[in-house]
Amino acid sequence: MTRQPNGQRPTLDDVARRSGVSRSTVSRAINGSPRVSPAVTERVRQAVTELGYVPNQAARRLVTRCNDAVAVVVTEPQNRLFVDPFFDLHLRGIRQELAQQGAQLVLLLIEEPDDYARVGNFLGGSHVDGALLFSLRADDPLPAMVARMGLPAVLGGRPIGEGESGGGCAYVDADNRGGAREAVRHLVSLGRTRIATITGPLNQAAAVDRLDGYRDVLLDSTPHLIVEGDFTLQGGADAMSALLEQSPDLDAVFVASDLMAGGALRVLRDRGRRVPDDVAVIGFDDLPPLAEAMDPPLTTVHQDIEGMGRLMARLLFRPASDPSEDGGIQPLTSVITPTRLVLRQSA
Repeated sequence: MTRQPNGQRPTLDDVARRSGVSRSTVSRAINGSPRVSPAVTERVRQAVTELGYVPNQAARRLVTRCNDAVAVVVTEPQNRLFVDPFFDLHLRGIRQELAQQGAQLVLLLIEEPDDYARVGNFLGGSHVDGALLFSLRADDPLPAMVARMGLPAVLGGRPIGEGESGGGCAYVDADNRGGAREAVRHLVSLGRTRIATITGPLNQAAAVDRLDGYRDVLLDSTPHLIVEGDFTLQGGADAMSALLEQSPDLDAVFVASDLMAGGALRVLRDRGRRVPDDVAVIGFDDLPPLAEAMDPPLTTVHQDIEGMGRLMARLLFRPASDPSEDGGIQPLTSVITPTRLVLRQSA
């Protein structure tokens, strides 16, 4: 097999360049289409031989559906997965789409570093036709692992860190940065001048993007107005306590998740701060019915969490439902879904 300069295996595009024909013509020739002349078929065959090209059988597995099962791999502890409404909504959307595709969901959790080997062995054992990966951290090895296996995969959220290519996997994400900008601009429009933020864990892309959106609007924000949280209720409470110690004169806070906003509201109430009179609060997620049930009801950035779950599964199966004109496998395309600010009583 001829390796490319970057060390990758030869692709259909490499065969097309070597044989001097289009990618679709190469696919037709490989599949024995009568629409390709014998002379062109021979040129393609020679290019395949010279390059050592091997068709991506793992991608074709989604068309042939060997297992009718898809792995959903979540890098979170079990006690958080079944408490946080975000994951319930995400999994609900995935389950709905997989049911329509006639496929089963296989849930795999990564709680400890040793779990990567166990999950990797399962994914590489031909038990599933593809994988959906979400809640990834910076430089998480999972995308590269599935890429080496040739297992079709879609990421929930853009990759972050040195592996920002995500191993070549497509991803589905919300417009986290744009949503954060809209939230902070609203706080500015209310006349708030000491606007703080509680971020999510900054080894996750969503948290980084939401912090960047905050900074896009508040170019002169100071470190005392920024505290990192962990996307949990208690994490939001702890971060709000830290903010009040560092910046007792703050008059608004943008919180990077609804759960953390719930913890922040609790601390503000305990400290005698009125919301929104003294401190305006905006969250992110619009989790039903949590956001509306808060005291006061939470102004927050809406993202279609359930819809993103459906879209991840739909994107994974797109080669089966929307093949290219020559019957080959279409490359997957990443999708960024829109967000919008939902105004309630907290800001």
